[in-house]
Amino acid sequence: MFRFILSASVAIGITSSASAMESSIGKLTVTSIVDGLEQPWAFAVLPGGGVLITELGGVLLHVTDTQRTEVAGVPKVWAEGQGGLLDITLPRDFATSREVFLTYAKPQPQGAGTALAVARLSKDGKRLTGLNELFVSAPVGKTGRHFGSRAVEALDGTLFVTIGDRGNRPSAQDRSNHNGTIIRVTRTGGIPADNPFIDSPDNRPEIWSFGHRNPQGAALDKNGQLWTAEHGAKGGDEVNRISKGANYGWPIISYGVHYSGNAIGEGAAKEGMEQPAHYWDPSIAPSGLSAYEGDMFNPWNGDLLVGSLKFDYISRLSQSDGEMREVEKLSSTETNRVRDIHTASDGSIWFLSAGNGAIYRISRD
Repeated sequence: MFRFILSASVAIGITSSASAMESSIGKLTVTSIVDGLEQPWAFAVLPGGGVLITELGGVLLHVTDTQRTEVAGVPKVWAEGQGGLLDITLPRDFATSREVFLTYAKPQPQGAGTALAVARLSKDGKRLTGLNELFVSAPVGKTGRHFGSRAVEALDGTLFVTIGDRGNRPSAQDRSNHNGTIIRVTRTGGIPADNPFIDSPDNRPEIWSFGHRNPQGAALDKNGQLWTAEHGAKGGDEVNRISKGANYGWPIISYGVHYSGNAIGEGAAKEGMEQPAHYWDPSIAPSGLSAYEGDMFNPWNGDLLVGSLKFDYISRLSQSDGEMREVEKLSSTETNRVRDIHTASDGSIWFLSAGNGAIYRISRD
C-alpha cells in the first residue's frame, strides 16, 4: 500500500499512524508521511507541499497529499548492487529556477561511475525537462560498491558531490581519478577557479578533498561548513569536517580493520592526513546527515543528526570542548535502516527508512 499522510507544507502530526519516540527532551511524535516505497534512497521536500523521492531502481516519485506520480525524463541508471538513482538536491532558488540535481550510477564500459545531472521539474511535477549531465566520474569502477553519493549546494552556489572508492582502495589516494573524493563543480558543470588541484598536473581539477572510503551522508552547517558521514570497513565509520585540498587518509589510515581482521594501512594516524571529528567502532553504517538548526528542537541547535543503516537509529552528535561525541541515539520501530534525513523549515526532522520503505516526521506536537 502507498500512502501520503500529510502535505509537505503542513506542520501537524496528529494522525492514526503517529507513534512516540523517547528522547532526552521528552517524548517526541513520529508520524508516517509516505509509505510503500521500493528501495528508496533520498528525498527532497518541495516548497508549497509535496515530496520528491528517488528509488534505487531508477524511479523518481513526486508525491502529494492527493497523488503519486512517477516523474518522466529521469536519466538512465546502472541499477546493480549499490548503484542506481541516488541523491536528489533542490537549490535554494528552486521556487524560481525549478532546477533539480540528481546523482546516480551511470553506465560506463565494464561498469558504472557516479554522475551528477540537472533538469527542470515541470509545474505539474510530472516530468523533468532539459536534462543536462554536469559531471561523470572517470571510469575506474567495475564493481557495484561505494558510489557515495550526496550532492550539497554550497553557500556560493557551487555543488559538492561525494564519491566512494568503488571498492578499489588504492584509487582513493590517486588524484588522477575521482574515486574516494569529494568533487566541487559549478551549477553548469564548470570547474571553480579556486578548486585546490585545478593547476596541478595529473590531478582531476574537480577534486576538493580525497582519501574517502564511501561518504553516504553530507550537509552544510549554518556557517557553510561541509560535513560528511562515511562508511569505514569493520569499524572506523567516520564523521569528517571537510577542508579544501585535505587528505582523509583512506586506505592508509583508519580506526577500523579489514573484514578479514587484518590491519588497515599504517594505523590510525599519519602526518598530513586528517583525523575524523568522530568515529564509531563497531560500525553503524552511517548514511544521511543533517546539521540541525531550528526552533522545534532548540537544545539540539548545531548538532549533527546521522542515520544508521546497521543499528536502526538516528545518532545525535554534539561538539563540546572541541570534541564531537555521540550524545544520544534516537530509536523507534520507524528508524529501520535510516538512509536520508533532513531538517524541515518548521524545525521538524524528516527521515527516510529504507527498511520500512517510508518517510517519517519527528516533531514535538
